Amino acid sequence: MISLLMPTRSRPAWVERFFSSVIEHSEDLNSVEVVLYIDEDDVGSHHLDNSKVRVERIIGPRMSMGSYNTACLERSCGDIVILVNDDMMIKTPGWDEKIKTLSVEFSDGIYLAYGNDLFKGGKLCTFPILSRHACRILVDPYPKDYQGAFIDYHLFDIFQRLKKMGHKRIRYLDDVVFEHMHFRAGKADKDSVYTQRDRFGDDPVFVALRNVRVSAAKRLRIAIEEGDTADIRHRNEIPIIAKTSVLRLTKAFLFDKSLPICWRFFLWYWFLGRYAASNGWLRPFVH
Repeated sequence: MISLLMPTRSRPAWVERFFSSVIEHSEDLNSVEVVLYIDEDDVGSHHLDNSKVRVERIIGPRMSMGSYNTACLERSCGDIVILVNDDMMIKTPGWDEKIKTLSVEFSDGIYLAYGNDLFKGGKLCTFPILSRHACRILVDPYPKDYQGAFIDYHLFDIFQRLKKMGHKRIRYLDDVVFEHMHFRAGKADKDSVYTQRDRFGDDPVFVALRNVRVSAAKRLRIAIEEGDTADIRHRNEIPIIAKTSVLRLTKAFLFDKSLPICWRFFLWYWFLGRYAASNGWLRPFVH
């Protein structure tokens, strides 16, 4: 089973469009489910369902994006879980069979895969694909601290650290198109859902969760090297979320030798740009 996890708000037509793309392009609809999280005050979306594909609906209070995704994960039953958005469409026939081959390539289930969103491309796992086994090892793959962004970067960073440890477990599936119909790509109007998000609000959260990502990468390494019998210890860490600064960003990224050097420099340069933009020093230019 493949579980598509989708928090949605005030976009029922977009969700129906997504359903249609799943139905049109799936090889085996019996092995696909869509798990929706709908806010209890979004009554215009409470009806969402489809007779051709399995749909699980969760209706509950407004929460952080990490909490939405976690709730969907807990309700899902797939061996493979994929984070998707309501502004996404599946465009590749047989996409599900292509993704199932990951379990053959990685028999231990430890991988991070992602398709081509026709926007970020191979640069980022916009719609991350994980096995349920990897989610179990990660413990908290979608941290609740993230209000609306950076879960993709969080996971990508963990697997970049794993790569530095000698295990290349990231797969970009260029021929699996999950088209991101984002307004920044000129494919949608900038609606209220986009505008209500704090563009830079999760930056300090990503910095604060650095040690969480370090621990997660170490658990993945142990699982790869020692197998399921490994004693994978985990302790809950309460991140100290503090205001970012140039010095803090430099320490967090540029001096982090547990990261591959290209990823380290990218994060440092990119977050410095975001820091400058958030302080009005230059026009916002990314994310």
